[in-house]
Parts: sequence; structure tokens; C-alpha cells
Amino acid sequence: MIPEPDPVSARTETPAPEHIPALTLVTGPARSGKSEWAEALAVRSGRPVVYLATAREDPDDADWSARIAQHRQRRPDHWRTVCVPTGLEAAIASHRAADACLLVDSLGTWVANLLELDAAAWDSRVRSLLEVLAPGRGTVILVGEETGWGVIPAYPVGRTFRDRLGGLVRRLGPRCEASYLVTGGYAVDLRRLGTPLG
Repeated sequence: MIPEPDPVSARTETPAPEHIPALTLVTGPARSGKSEWAEALAVRSGRPVVYLATAREDPDDADWSARIAQHRQRRPDHWRTVCVPTGLEAAIASHRAADACLLVDSLGTWVANLLELDAAAWDSRVRSLLEVLAPGRGTVILVGEETGWGVIPAYPVGRTFRDRLGGLVRRLGPRCEASYLVTGGYAVDLRRLGTPLG
């Protein structure tokens, strides 16, 4: 069982290396601290970290740029960052190594960047992602957003986003050796406390 790390800035954490499962899922609602938790786990792995950033930068969106900058400022300088708005599967396959920790942040922006795909093409991409996440070398930590807990989106594209992301997170959870829900200031160990669905 993973000791519960304090959800503080990864930049200031210097713990002794710990065993982090080969595949870990960290989910939670907006502003819950899920990225900070994932970053703390990556630091505690003691491995060189490759941060796979799925967000697309938009210079015309000041708020979005500020959010991206906040994430960058929190990351240690020695982490390698690779921007992969759509090519997540290939990036995981390319950078996965026995001594490395891959941190994918986040699944939600990856889903959003591929919303133009039809259902068949999207299903193909999901299968490709699941295949590349099969047990293998190193450690992979995935950050995913929880959506659809309340209001149903008013527009079709919003419903598509909610359904695709929710379905992806549900399929990933059982495949992960560790799965956390971050909400209300706590990281809840779903593997320890939850009952798996059939």
C-alpha cells in the first residue's frame, strides 16, 4: 500500500524514493488538487520524470494561459516536459522506460482535443491508449477529470465530452494498480476503500 504523501508542491518535496505502482490513476473535479497529488507521487517515485502535457496553449485566452503557467511553476526544473495535445499514445510508447516516471496531465484535455473524431475513430484511439498502457516498463501516472456529477451539458459537444471522458476513466480504473479520487482536500484510495464494478 502506498503511504499517503502530503499534497504539497512537488517543487519543494525531496522524499526518499518509494515504490509507486506501474500504473496509477488520479481523478477529481476541477481545482481539487489532483494534479498536485499526482506530482507528489511522481516525486516520491524517485525516478526521472517526463511530464506529458496535453493542453493546447491559446495566447488569446488569458485565463487558460495562467492555468498552464501555474502548472509549470509548480514542476521541478529538472523534469522534462513534452507537449502532446493529441499524440498521447505515441508519446507514452516513446518515453516509457524502466527507470522513468511518466506523468500525463491530463486525460480531459486530450479528450477535448479529439472531440472532432467520430465515434468509431474515438473508440480506435481509446483502444490504442489502453494497449500502450498495458503492463510494461517504468511508472505511468494519469490525471483525469471527473465530469457529469451534476448539471447535464446543454450542448451536444459538451455531452460528448462528458460521456467520452467518463467512459475512458471508467475503463482505465480497473487496469490501474492504484486509483485515487481527490476531492474535498483529501486523496481517497479507491482500491482500498472501493468495491469494483462487475
